Amino acid sequence: MTLKPEEIKLVLEAALLAGQEPLSLHALKKLFDFELSSDILRKLLEELRREWSGRGVELADVASGWRFQVRAEYQKYLDRLNPEKPPRYSRAVMETLAIIAYKQPVTRGDIEDIRGVTVNSQVLKTLEGRGWIDTVGHRDVPGRPALFATTRQLLDDLGLRSLEELPPLEQADASLFGLPQ
Repeated sequence: MTLKPEEIKLVLEAALLAGQEPLSLHALKKLFDFELSSDILRKLLEELRREWSGRGVELADVASGWRFQVRAEYQKYLDRLNPEKPPRYSRAVMETLAIIAYKQPVTRGDIEDIRGVTVNSQVLKTLEGRGWIDTVGHRDVPGRPALFATTRQLLDDLGLRSLEELPPLEQADASLFGLPQ
């Protein structure tokens, strides 16, 4: 049984609104018991995105897939419902994250060379605990130091699809990641 495009969009909308995490094209295809090409699925998702424009939420395409999210300009109102303050990150954490994002994969030694100071283990633990960086291998040198890189979780939290969407390094400043500092 095949559905009309409008019915497919309703199924997609329901799944995306009910989902806790972004849904990949592969996951969205599983909703249907018939073959749906990636091109058609993308086209329908783009139509759905246009239909939701001008509302308080938007359909976003992030690194892990598609999700509905609150538009940035309305987040301040929702924050009033949950007065918890978001975690604040030290300058060392933010600098380390920026180095990893722009120079990845990097070792702890690479980060220390760039920053000019020793990297506190807690800084890396904070970033790993948040799910923003991960060990992606080891450099083939004596001691085999771990290589760090950013994760899809960081891209999702920043609302990005890829690292190429980060601003050029020359334009980077303290608010680079748009995260609380």
